[in-house]
This record gives sequence, structure tokens and C-alpha cells, in this order.
Amino acid sequence: MRTQVAIIGGGPAGLLLSQLLHLKGIDNVVLEKHTQEHVLGRIRAGVLEQVCVDLLDDAGVGQRMHAEGLVHEGFDIAFDGRLERVDLRRLTGGDAVMVYGQTELTKDLMDVLAAADKNPVYEAEDVCPHDFDTDHPRVTYRKDGREIEVQCDFIAGCDGYHGISRASAPKNVLREFERVYPFGWLGVLSNTRPVSDELIYVNSERGFALCSMRSHEISRCYVQVSLDDTLEAWPDERFWDELKSRLPEAVADTLVTGPSIEKSIAPLRSFIAEPMRFGRMFLAGDAAHIVPPTGAKGLNLAASDVRILSQALIEYYEEKDAGLLDRYSDLALNRVWKSERFSWYMTNLLHKFTADPFDYKMQLSELDYLFKSEHAASALAENYVGLPIEGL
Repeated sequence: MRTQVAIIGGGPAGLLLSQLLHLKGIDNVVLEKHTQEHVLGRIRAGVLEQVCVDLLDDAGVGQRMHAEGLVHEGFDIAFDGRLERVDLRRLTGGDAVMVYGQTELTKDLMDVLAAADKNPVYEAEDVCPHDFDTDHPRVTYRKDGREIEVQCDFIAGCDGYHGISRASAPKNVLREFERVYPFGWLGVLSNTRPVSDELIYVNSERGFALCSMRSHEISRCYVQVSLDDTLEAWPDERFWDELKSRLPEAVADTLVTGPSIEKSIAPLRSFIAEPMRFGRMFLAGDAAHIVPPTGAKGLNLAASDVRILSQALIEYYEEKDAGLLDRYSDLALNRVWKSERFSWYMTNLLHKFTADPFDYKMQLSELDYLFKSEHAASALAENYVGLPIEGL
């Protein structure tokens, strides 16, 4: 098989890159090791920056997002008995975010690719990139008992943190930076009305909590838990009681509870791989970086990677210009590190790291300053709605 771009990974990053390239007539194939149902079953973040919204519009998949997504012009932070609002529109001069589930976004991309008869190859086993340090890279995989080779010009590694793409990078070149946090998020999805029209982030003496949503009828809520905790230890009743104990009383009194339709515990980490290019193989999304979800940056960083990489590939094929490809890693990492910093800041600001009351008092002091300083609040809002992609 011969194609121009072989994309490893059929999650949002790989699918979005595939669609953007197809629109420009650039041949590509997506290789995904899981089933389509498995990919759609992943419950992930749903707060989209304007960069991500614009890119989905460019890809021709924004119609349902604009019809069903929820535009949020701000969010609340609860702490020390207070509930304070971050007014994103006012503080940023008009910017906001869109709440739209990653599952829905992924389905939209799958549908548009299927309509164009550009379906990914699902259940591609033993996918492996080869010769990406030469002018003739290739990817091999097994499907239905057959060994298949894909010859290509470039490889895009969009296969996540545990994928083969980064694992295949030369160890003498690859540098990895990591911070593992000593807690996780217990998340519950439920068919219940959200407690607020906007997200509520909570700093409490009992630990962090977040009240979010997927729609007007579906809530997504989280509480900080120990890494030793298990789902069996958290029946629904205990989860809702704990969440209420961390919310301000006025909010807790209006919380609608109900049976969970999905429940999971996710550890938190910050991770960055440098560089994001190895010859003719490029990393994008979780293959190159992981952020704690506190800053709502994971999917958005994947989108900004794809924004840069797709434009670079389009310039290469349409204008015979490899300049942007050569700058891809530097441009992407510039935004990655800034988003990692913000996610790290939000995580340290809102979570309980120790039992030391001094640490808690420092958090409360920082939060109080945040809502008394227009400059501090503006900096938080600017980062939350998404920084520009520099250099494009």
C-alpha cells in the first residue's frame, strides 16, 4: 500500500488530521489498534478552546457542535465558603469556551470520514513505524491474519501516551519530562441536571472537586481521591455525599443526584516529550504530552498540534515548502509548555497535597488575591480560553 501520510492512532487527533488532509487532497490512512466502538467509548474532557472550535469548523465538522454544544462565558471557583466567578468574556475581551464531549466530537469526525469513504483501519494489530530517519518511511501492521506494509512520505504518531510512535523514537534523542501527582480524580457521569450552568471548580479542606457537564441533562462530576482508592470503595451514594461535603452549602442543596452511567478513577500527571519530530515521524497529542485535566488542556493541545502539523503538510505538498515542517516541534512545544504550566498551576492551586494547614492557607491567600486583582484574574482567564499559536 502507498499513501502520502500514515497516521497511527484513530482518536480525535488522528481523525482530525486525516480529515484536514483529505480536504486538501492529501492521501492518508489512519491505523487504529482498537475497534471503532472502543474508541467511541472513551469518556474524556469536553471543554474546547476557540483554537479547537475553529479547527473543527475548518474540518467541516462543526455543525452539530454549534447546535448542541454549550458556550460558557465563565466559570466559578468555590473556596473558603465563597463562590467567585471568572468572567471569561469580560477578562479576555470577548473570548469564551465551548463544552462539547470528546465522544461527540470523535463521532462527528468518524461520520464525515465514513461519508467520504475514508474510514480508518480499525483493529490494526502490531502497528510499527520503520525507517522514519530516511526519505522512505513505512508502517507495518497485521489485519485479518495478513501482514501489510504502508509506504509513505511521512508518519504522524497520534496514538497516545502508551502508543508505539514515541516508543519507537531513538532513545539517544528523546527527552522526557514528568511530574506524577499523588492523587487521582474519581469521575462520575450521570443522567442528572448539572448543578450550575457553568463549571464549578472547588478547593476545600477535604480536597478538590469539580462540577461539570456534557449537556443540559448530563452531569460529569469529580472528586479528588487517593491513588489507592478503588471503584468498589465508592458506591454512588458515597460519591454524592462526598461531593456535597466539598461544595458550598447553597450549591450542595441544589445538587441533583442519580445513578452513575460511567465511573472511573484517573491518575494525574504532567508529561512532555522533546522533540516532537524524529526525521519523517511527527508526534501529536497525547503521544507527546499529557496534562492534568484541571486546566482543560489535553484535547485542546492535541488540536493545536494538529493545526500546526496539518498546515505544515499542506504547505509541503501544495507549495513544496518544508519550512513549517522543520519548525513543527519548536512551535508545538512552545504552546505545550505554556499549557503545561497553566495546568500545573491550576492543579497546585485547587488540590489538597498535604495535611499541613500552612499549605491550605497559602492556597486560600492565592485565591483571594486572584479575585481582588484584575491583572491576576485576566491572566487566568487568558490561559483558560487558550493562548494563540505563535509563529503561524
